[in-house]
Amino acid sequence: MPYRTNAELPDRVRDHLPKHAQDIFREAFNHAYETYLQPSKRRWGGTRESVANRVAWAAVKRVYQKQKDQWVRR
Repeated sequence: MPYRTNAELPDRVRDHLPKHAQDIFREAFNHAYETYLQPSKRRWGGTRESVANRVAWAAVKRVYQKQKDQWVRR
């Protein structure tokens, strides 16, 4: 399910990522959720939501990295 606002993101995202990283996650998730509507487009299989989660985390990790217990900008 797409997220309209950062407040709708799962706790594991909201509680750990800075606001900008949450924006990145939400936008990437929503885009991937629409892009991978058809199962044939999902290279690694899985549900539409699981694929969107992988894409969203990959997008966050391009800009942020985890240092100890904090996500910081690269």
